[in-house]
Amino acid sequence: MNTSDSIVIIPTYNEKENIEKIIRAVLGLEKAFNILIIDDGSPDGTAAIVKGLMKDEFADRLFLIERSGKLGLGTAYIAGFKWSIERKYDYIFEMDADFSHNPDDLPRLYSACHDEGYDLAIGSRYVSGVNVVNWPIGRVLMSYFASKYVRFITGFKVHDTTAGFKCYKRRVLETIELDKIRFKGYAFQIEMKFTAHKCGFKIKEVPVIFINRVEGVSKMNGGIFGEAFFGVMRLRLDGWFKKYPKCNS
Repeated sequence: MNTSDSIVIIPTYNEKENIEKIIRAVLGLEKAFNILIIDDGSPDGTAAIVKGLMKDEFADRLFLIERSGKLGLGTAYIAGFKWSIERKYDYIFEMDADFSHNPDDLPRLYSACHDEGYDLAIGSRYVSGVNVVNWPIGRVLMSYFASKYVRFITGFKVHDTTAGFKCYKRRVLETIELDKIRFKGYAFQIEMKFTAHKCGFKIKEVPVIFINRVEGVSKMNGGIFGEAFFGVMRLRLDGWFKKYPKCNS
């Protein structure tokens, strides 16, 4: 039996500096959230820390999927979505392990879906200006204009199309054909939002402040942005010709 209607999926690779702190921060919130960690074979012992917390304190609220290697952000989330759907969680979240996403914002995303009736809530860095702290200016500009580029090419009106802090109602992930999501890296976030939009789901951007990680090493690289750049063109073509499943409003 679930101890919460909500599960927070956190993919990890070498996050030993952050993992226990982020778990305690999420599980310490007044609103009860459960957590699913998906670890891609971290050699630094991230999974061992999670197992210790599962055994000693959080057996009924903390869960772990271990994978054999770095298989991509998108495949990690798809595995987490399927796990969460099978266990009938009503609200399924994406979140980073490094505190760039503030755990205190989780209840706000939940409220947008649970109380306001939206199907997908996005923790948006750009819906009310540029709310990014401690990023190099080059990365800020790259991220900001990447979202502008997506809006221009696809006609999709979300401001922060590359955001990775989200809350889905379960029915969104049940409707989207998860095995047909093609991108694994940065473009995965764009494709999931665009697909939810094309399926007819209601989307809200909730303003958040994104804070660059203090501990650990960023996983971003040029290849990830390259996938996003060319992937957006493919999404535009899909928008013209692909038949998307429709939500039952």
